[in-house]
Amino acid sequence: MTTPPEPASDALEPTDYDTLDDILDDLRTRDDEVPQWEFCEGALAALLCTRRPVAPEEWLPVLLGTGPLPTAPQAEGTHFANTAQYQRFMSLWTRRSDEVAAALAAPVETLEDERSYHPELMDVRGAVAVLPEAERADFQDQELPAYAQVWALGFMFVVENWSDDWATPRDKDTAAWIDEALDRIVALTDDDAEPPTVNMHAEEGPPSVSDDRLNAVGAAIWSVYDLHQIWQSLGPRVEPVRKAEEPGRNDPCPCGSGKKYKKCHGA
Repeated sequence: MTTPPEPASDALEPTDYDTLDDILDDLRTRDDEVPQWEFCEGALAALLCTRRPVAPEEWLPVLLGTGPLPTAPQAEGTHFANTAQYQRFMSLWTRRSDEVAAALAAPVETLEDERSYHPELMDVRGAVAVLPEAERADFQDQELPAYAQVWALGFMFVVENWSDDWATPRDKDTAAWIDEALDRIVALTDDDAEPPTVNMHAEEGPPSVSDDRLNAVGAAIWSVYDLHQIWQSLGPRVEPVRKAEEPGRNDPCPCGSGKKYKKCHGA
């Protein structure tokens, strides 16, 4: 009998997420395209669902735009300030990755289960809505993301950038299952156009998220479970073995003997 996995004991605390935000803010001073943590959170989940392990030296340059030596300051471009900052980021990333992996492996039947996966999502519209009027004015002309929109964009970023690993298999039922799961995540990359009913940032704040959006977020989380199960069961892609072309009977034997193939290894 398989023992169910225990919840991750080294879960990140709010101060750890603050540290991640600070590191990403610092990276952004060298490259303004470095994403926010919520985008990274979605990317992290997708990397765990990818059918083969993707090493940090492969995803770091794609996700954060870092050079081949992220611990070494470079003359220009994106880089960590020093080795300690890089190691701190990777330590927190690994802890969060282990936490999410444990959640996706847990045999949960409801998202109310404390072992279930709960992505770190920011209700930006709800946060702005509770600001004093003078501070809200600073955001008046900004297009604020919908709840879970940035997370979904981060997830799909990995799917698109590792498209070979996410190519659907030949089995039609499995391919349809994958496409349906991805469609539920893609749906969150669109705006929340329904009437808001709840504020996910402050319980008593002005409504900023619709009921339809909350249901869509729940469906997307279950889709992550589905994708994780499918790709982990399929395993890494196996390239077909191609048989080398056999030399003609009168060609020189490839072993280098100087004899014709038919008189040597082709005999």
